[in-house]
Amino acid sequence: MNLKSIVAACALAFTSAVSAADLSNWEKIEEGAQGQTVYFNAWGGSQEINAYLRWAGDELKKRYGVTLQHVKVSDIAETVNRLVAEKAAGKNKGGSVDMVWINGENFKSMKSNDLLFGPFVESLPSWSIVDKSLPVKEDFTEPTNGLEAPWGVGQLVFIHDEKTLANPPASFNEMLSLAKAFPGKITYPKPPAFHGTSFLKAALLELSMDTAPLYKPADQADFNEVTAPLWKYLDELHAVAWRKGKQFPAASAETMQLLDDGELLLAITFNPNAAETAVKNGTLAPSAKAFAFDKGALSNIHFMGIPWNANAKEGALVAVNFLMSEEAQARKANSDYWGDPAVVKLSDSKPLFKSQPEPHPSWQGALEQEWLKRYGQ
Repeated sequence: MNLKSIVAACALAFTSAVSAADLSNWEKIEEGAQGQTVYFNAWGGSQEINAYLRWAGDELKKRYGVTLQHVKVSDIAETVNRLVAEKAAGKNKGGSVDMVWINGENFKSMKSNDLLFGPFVESLPSWSIVDKSLPVKEDFTEPTNGLEAPWGVGQLVFIHDEKTLANPPASFNEMLSLAKAFPGKITYPKPPAFHGTSFLKAALLELSMDTAPLYKPADQADFNEVTAPLWKYLDELHAVAWRKGKQFPAASAETMQLLDDGELLLAITFNPNAAETAVKNGTLAPSAKAFAFDKGALSNIHFMGIPWNANAKEGALVAVNFLMSEEAQARKANSDYWGDPAVVKLSDSKPLFKSQPEPHPSWQGALEQEWLKRYGQ
C-alpha cells in the first residue's frame, strides 16, 4: 500500500469513528441534518410507493429541514454497481447516494464489498418500537449486523377475481393443472425482474423434496440436481402459458392489468395487501382477492441502508428513523396509500399469510442465469 492509500484509509477510518460516536447524540444528528438533501435510491415502479415517498418527503422537509429526493431506479443492482465503482475510485466521501432500499442479494453484495455505513440501526430512536418477533436481524439468511434498517414486510402472493375463478389453486402443481385446463391464462413476470425471480424461488422451494441446500450458498450444492424439478415444471407450464411461454409480462403491474383485462386468471405481487389497494384505486375490480399457497408465501423483510460514503449521513439517519416511526409505518400499512405491512406493532395490523423464508441470496443470480439460458430468447 502506498502513502496516498494509507492516508486515505486513515481518513476514512477517522470519519467512520466520529460518525459512530455521534450516533448516541440524536439531537446533534437532527441539527446536522438541517438543510441536507438525501438522495434515496429506491424502486420507482409503483405510483402508490412514489406517492407515499412524496408524502414522507413533505413531512421530513417540514419537521427536520431535510429534502428527500427519490431517485427512481428499475433495479437497485444498478445503484450497487455505481457504489462499487465509487469505492474502486477511492471516493470515500461526497458520494452520489445517501440511502438505498435493499434486501437479499443486493444487501449481501453491499455488505461483502464494505459499501454500508454502520452499524447504526440499534442507535435509532425508532428501533425501540420495531417488532422483534419479525426476522429483522436477518436478510435472506444473511445477518444484517445493524447495517440496514427494517422498513416493511414482503410476501409473494397471487391475486384472483372471485367472479372468474372462484377456487384458486392451493399449490404450484394445482396452478399447473389450472394452466392446462385454461391454456394461455397463466404466466409470471420475466426474470430477472424481481417478481419473476421470486416466482422461480417459490416454485423451487415447493417442488423440492429437500429444501436444505437452498438455505446454503448455491456453489455448495449440485445445482443441476437441486433445480431439476423447477425446469421440468416450467417446461410443462410454458407449453400452456400466456403467449405459449414465448413472452412474459415485464412486472407485477402488468400481470394485474392482464388480470383486469381478462387475459389472465392470476396476477402476482410481493405485497399481501396489494389487491385491496388496487381495488380502492380502481385498478382491479372489487371481486379481486389475494391468496397464498398452502405451504406459505415466500416472505422477507425489506430494508433501508446508508452507503459508507453518503454525503448526507445525518439527513439519511433522520429519514430512516422517520420512515420507521409509528406514524410513517401506519400510513405505509394503510391500503389507501401503499398497503405495505409494518415492521412495528400497530393496533390495527392485519395478519400476514403463512411464511416461507427466502433461500440464501446466492440462489437468485444462479436461477436467473439458468432461466435466461433456457428461456430467455
